[in-house]
This record gives sequence, C-alpha cells and structure tokens, in this order.
Amino acid sequence: MAKGAAQEGRKQPRKGKPAKAEAAPAAPRLPAGRHGLPREFIAQNQRERIITALVDTVAERGYSGTTVAHITKAAGVSRRTFYEHFADKEACFLAAYEMVAGHIRDSMQVAAQAFEEWPQQVRAALATMLRFLAGEPELARVVMIEPVAAGGEIAARHRESMQGFVEILKAGRPQHGGERPLPEATEATLVGGIVSLIVREINAGRTAGLEQLLPDLIELTLAPYLGAEAAAKFARPS
Repeated sequence: MAKGAAQEGRKQPRKGKPAKAEAAPAAPRLPAGRHGLPREFIAQNQRERIITALVDTVAERGYSGTTVAHITKAAGVSRRTFYEHFADKEACFLAAYEMVAGHIRDSMQVAAQAFEEWPQQVRAALATMLRFLAGEPELARVVMIEPVAAGGEIAARHRESMQGFVEILKAGRPQHGGERPLPEATEATLVGGIVSLIVREINAGRTAGLEQLLPDLIELTLAPYLGAEAAAKFARPS
C-alpha cells in the first residue's frame, strides 16, 4: 500500500476506483501462453488480481458469502494459482485488510504529525480516516464491517489495528485538568464509540456522507480531556 501524505488540507486519495488501486491494485490480466515475462512479475500480478477480486467480491457478497470460487472467477485465475499465494480465504482477506488498514493507519499518523497541538492532531487524524472511507465505500466495508462479521483471527486483527488511534488519543492525557485521572479504558472506549458510529452510517448506506460526522466525533473524543464546553467550541468554531 502506498503511503500518501494524508494530512488534513493536503491532497487526499481520489474518489472511486483509482484510490482503491492504491490499496489493492487491479493488475491487468496476462495473455495466455508463453509470454516471456519474469516469473516474479507473473506471481505479483496474480497476487494483486486475487486481492482486488477479494475486495470486490466481499464488498458485494460479504465475507461469509464469498468463496474461493468467487474470488478466482473474478480474478481470472485457477484454484491452483489461488492456493499458490494464499492458504485459504481467511489468509487472502487478511492480506487485503492489512494493506487497506495499514494505509489508513499510516495516513492518520502522518496527518497528526503535521500539527504540534494535540487537539489539531486528533482533528487531522479523524478527518483523514473519514475522507478515505467516504471516498471508498467498498474498502470501507472491508475494513469496518466485514472483520467483525468474519470473527476469529480477522476480528482480532481488526481490534489490533485500532491501537494506532488509541495511541494518538493517549497523547492527550496531559490535557486533562480534572481532579481524578482518566480511567485506563478511556481511549479504547472512545475508539469503540467512533467505530460504532461509522459502522452505523455504512450499514445505513450513508458511506459517502461520513465526513459529516467529523464535528460530532471531535467533540465526543476531546470532551474527556478538555471538558465538554472546550471540546464543543473546538469542534464547531464560530
């Protein structure tokens, strides 16, 4: 996955298919027969086509409704070729998930690091994530909906991938001015709430409008650290 400079205000991944190519490139199908291409090139081409086919198929059918046969048909490869690259459907999904989730995580970190003030870092990270998901409805389902439905190792990997944003939030603990320290589970709870709101919008068919959640998510996230009034003012400056 290419790492874009996804800082808020900079150029973001383009809408539609081109940005998805950044996550799982749709490589062209090779011509049949002896073409003289290096074996390594052929293998990479096939792997990219399989991952792209999985993303498209899972977005359409869901993880549980997707079979290896669906993936190979969409990719234009044989079952034998599929199993040369992946042990099973779960391994293929995890490869696709890591590419997309890793890109989102890295982009959020780059966006946050562009600012010195912690509240601005949170805003930039949230804006970057929402912008990417809104522009890529198929990838949004792959990284936000299907891992929970799949369960097992995939769901566990999804929970681990949320840790990057947890660390961004933990950096705001010195901002807390209350008499009691924040509970240890504060950041994990906040991230869980953010994910739940995003999932609700995706399931309702409102993926394209995810960026409209930004003020609410900023206020929700900053309130434990800055206080409700300060968080509201930052989220919705007059």
